[in-house]
Amino acid sequence: MNETTSQTVAFQAEVSRLMHLMVHALYSHKEVFLRELISNASDALDKLRFATLKDPDLLGEDSELAIEVGFDRERKLLWVKDNGIGMSHEEICANLGTIARSGTAEFLGSLSGDAKKDAGLIGQFGVGFYSVFMVAEHVEVRSRRVDLPPEQGVCWSSSGEGSFTVTPENRVLRGTEVLLHLKGEEMEFADANRLTGLIHTYSDHIAFPVYLAGSEGREQVNKAQALWTRDKRHITAEEYIGFFKQLTHQLDDPLAYCHHRVEGRLSYSCLLYVPAHATLDLWRPDGSRGLKLYVQRVFVMEHTEVFLPHYLRFVCGVVDTADLALNVSREMLQASPEVDSMRRALTRYVLEMLDELASREGETYRLFWKEFGDIFKEGIAEDIVNRDRILRLLRWNTTKGEARSLDEIQKDMPFGQKKTYCLVAENREAALRSPHLEFFNDNGIEVILLTSPIDEWLIHALEGAVDKPFQEISKEGLDVEGLGDTQGQRQAREAQEAHGAELEQLAALFGDAVSGVRFGAHLVSAPSSLALASTSLSEALQEVLRASGQQLPDTACPILELNPGHPVVQRLLAETDQQRRADLAWVLLDEARLAQGRDLADISGFLVRLNRLLAQETPGRLA
Repeated sequence: MNETTSQTVAFQAEVSRLMHLMVHALYSHKEVFLRELISNASDALDKLRFATLKDPDLLGEDSELAIEVGFDRERKLLWVKDNGIGMSHEEICANLGTIARSGTAEFLGSLSGDAKKDAGLIGQFGVGFYSVFMVAEHVEVRSRRVDLPPEQGVCWSSSGEGSFTVTPENRVLRGTEVLLHLKGEEMEFADANRLTGLIHTYSDHIAFPVYLAGSEGREQVNKAQALWTRDKRHITAEEYIGFFKQLTHQLDDPLAYCHHRVEGRLSYSCLLYVPAHATLDLWRPDGSRGLKLYVQRVFVMEHTEVFLPHYLRFVCGVVDTADLALNVSREMLQASPEVDSMRRALTRYVLEMLDELASREGETYRLFWKEFGDIFKEGIAEDIVNRDRILRLLRWNTTKGEARSLDEIQKDMPFGQKKTYCLVAENREAALRSPHLEFFNDNGIEVILLTSPIDEWLIHALEGAVDKPFQEISKEGLDVEGLGDTQGQRQAREAQEAHGAELEQLAALFGDAVSGVRFGAHLVSAPSSLALASTSLSEALQEVLRASGQQLPDTACPILELNPGHPVVQRLLAETDQQRRADLAWVLLDEARLAQGRDLADISGFLVRLNRLLAQETPGRLA
């Protein structure tokens, strides 16, 4: 393209769809467009300030880095301009016409239909610029990259209807200006009071001056001072929350935050937040996470992961230090003893913040646990130094309630209980239906319900770290001696002695389907259950291991446990017809499999045996 021609380019298909949704669906919280434009301008100023570390001459005579928001009510115009790093022709086409790294596709898939929630996702996915089409019928973006001559300025324009036009223009000033031609019904945004309020709400903590230009002149609106550099005694809760929203583009308040300034051998400031909600890319290996790094108040790096361990990747915030080089790289950070020291301290700050939240605001901590608990559990293996503190912060779903601490569970244990009982299940509902729980429910003994794939791994990782070791009640070796009613335990022992030969015959009948048959003292109303081998892994954990490429250990066959007091089991033991005896035995085994949430390997065989038994029965014969 030469210097005098325009070029019209079609938007990428998903960008067109996104803009259609912006205009027709996200009808509330339209004002977020201003937050996004000011945030983009601030990023451009940060990038220029960082670039001047290598080339101070880039600033030229225009040395004050600033943002201007202006309006002309008569012409229905609103603009946001900055004198930051600017964009070239190639950059403006890539940034404003394609997905690039914006996450547009993931954003589209995450929309819920709730306008407030969906508006809160705009900035998180880096698609904030397109929100301008909620209030503007036409948009122009004029820009010149700081290291290019004036004749290489560029003008991007679009009405948001499928294409954009790029035209070269002579532009003396560096930086970017976004000019919005407002829709007739959106003239509220061409008002000084309205704009001032929005800047205070969304952008008060931008570290550069934000000027408002209108018919009454030009004046600075924000404080233009980095919040983390101020004395926390003079910062209000509203200011901390406002900075969080500006930093993360989230609409909800954070669950907790902490602010520390350290001076001494190492000098740094940090402002750390626990969000109310996980961003969707938090679960992606390549997702954006980590703290925003400043060195002597100069922005250096957007997502710096080395300052916190991986299990705290949900924490966001900033860290500012005078003890690192301004040209520090990710590789240098990883090899820095200063960073190691700061990492230990910042980890401690986060754990202290969570500890205080758990002790003072239990309901809020439960919200944290519901959102980030599975991530936080990883710390048991990752952070041995802080394992005891992490253990106290773990929460468990049990038969008595949700999000209970291990201390609470152990305090409620009956006298004589030596182990912490737990049950692996697909979900809470499936766990509560398990026959393995009957004895414990009848005797008021609390059982932890392990319903997340990571839970089963977690209790193995905690082996030796708790006073009363975990015992999975669905596995062999279950010992309830001394707990609850002893009649069932005595009945099981007596039946085992009396019917040992019959049990051996049943084990032979099942072959490789089970590793043995015995009577279970914990069964109350269910006729049968399966006890897994102590080395067995649940289906969910096996799936996790397969997905991570790990080799699965050899798993022994389960043990079939029978309830000696159940009439069906008593009939099985008394049955002399070998066919009916075999049918009853196999039905009891399949029933135990179903109760455990397993699929039947031979559904047709199960149905044949069940129908054969039903056809042979006379009314009243089967209890």
